[in-house]
Amino acid sequence: MSGKVEFKNADEYFDAQPENARRTLLELKDCILKAEPNATELLNYNIPAYALVENGKREQQIMIAGYKKHVGLYPHPTTMEKFDSELSEYKRAKGSVQFPLDKPLPKELIIRMIKYRIELLKK
Repeated sequence: MSGKVEFKNADEYFDAQPENARRTLLELKDCILKAEPNATELLNYNIPAYALVENGKREQQIMIAGYKKHVGLYPHPTTMEKFDSELSEYKRAKGSVQFPLDKPLPKELIIRMIKYRIELLKK
């Protein structure tokens, strides 16, 4: 395999994913847009990102990514800390959580996490 594919936009990224990852990523995108309908879709680090405020920089964005067995949500360390106990069944890191593709997404929780992040950004 030669080099990494550089995607032009989020749709191109989604289309390049295996079907189950693509479907779950689009559900994640829906959750983000339910929490913030005006979020701007862009690519950051070659993965889909959603600016929660106008012209939002990296720390003002939520990023998502697809993998073989899970999707990653990158909501920011402060958000991960706040929802740590509710995310205990998932593999997580300082600023990210992995949702396995073989289980339904905890959509209501994801929407609450994004709304929390938006509240912090508005302070």
